Amino acid sequence: MDLLYELKSSLLTILPPSFWDIIDIAVLSYLIYKVIQFMKETRAGGLAKGIIVLVLCYMLARIMQMKALTFILDKTFDVGLLAIIIIFQPELRRSLEKVGHSKLSKLPVFSNSASEGELASKWAYAIDVICESCEDLSASTTGALIVIERETKLGEQINTGTILNAVPSKELFGNIFFKNTPLHDGAVIMRDGIILAAACFLPKPEKEELINKALGSRHRAAIGMSENSDAIIIVVSEETGAISVAENGELTRGYSKDTLKKTLRAKLLPEKTPKEKSQDKQSKEGTKSEKLGLFNKNKKG
Repeated sequence: MDLLYELKSSLLTILPPSFWDIIDIAVLSYLIYKVIQFMKETRAGGLAKGIIVLVLCYMLARIMQMKALTFILDKTFDVGLLAIIIIFQPELRRSLEKVGHSKLSKLPVFSNSASEGELASKWAYAIDVICESCEDLSASTTGALIVIERETKLGEQINTGTILNAVPSKELFGNIFFKNTPLHDGAVIMRDGIILAAACFLPKPEKEELINKALGSRHRAAIGMSENSDAIIIVVSEETGAISVAENGELTRGYSKDTLKKTLRAKLLPEKTPKEKSQDKQSKEGTKSEKLGLFNKNKKG
């Protein structure tokens, strides 16, 4: 504590107080902006209007010396904060998760033990298997629900299923989702390129009554899961064989093997730096030269 106090004192002597006032105003402005944005994106917008009306009523009651109304509003405000936290728990949780997924979470102290290169290699393999499996499942109109975990951990959903912790393969996906098998009724959840669990139950969407009634239970579960996390959910329709992807509460339909692969690679694999791209290009050119040299030798022979 003494060290922090000395550091703060030294900074205050170096920088004028007006600087800290500017920082204070900037932080407060940013927080107000985020609160307004949060209210616009969630049900809290209507709540804010209701609170403003109650505050105006409270001020009027105090001015008019309405003791009974003032007493009731006083008690309402006492429990109001707790009630707001309970009612808007899902929205508040998602907002806090967004803070956790910010650039600060990329610092080494918060990062996973597995190296980024190793993880990218696992996902590159898994993406190929997922896309090939979805193509086969689509052709045979076999229903499937695959959840790809990202930053938000899905421990609650994983605990509802059967732990597999298996390397993905076309055969394994086929066996899991084959009709009437023990694990087909539910979702597969993948973490770090591995099939972690199967037959998992997913949360229902928040506004289920607004969803197209033509969508089946798998599509609804996918939307619900995407509303409660940053996961990518892939759905193969049992009726039509159509491949869909749910993310951030929205469902996009009509994927092919190639478009699905392109989407997953863009979202799951880190973008290469210019240096890495240059190295890949040089490596490909070197491989091409070696092949040409070998071909010329064979031709001479």
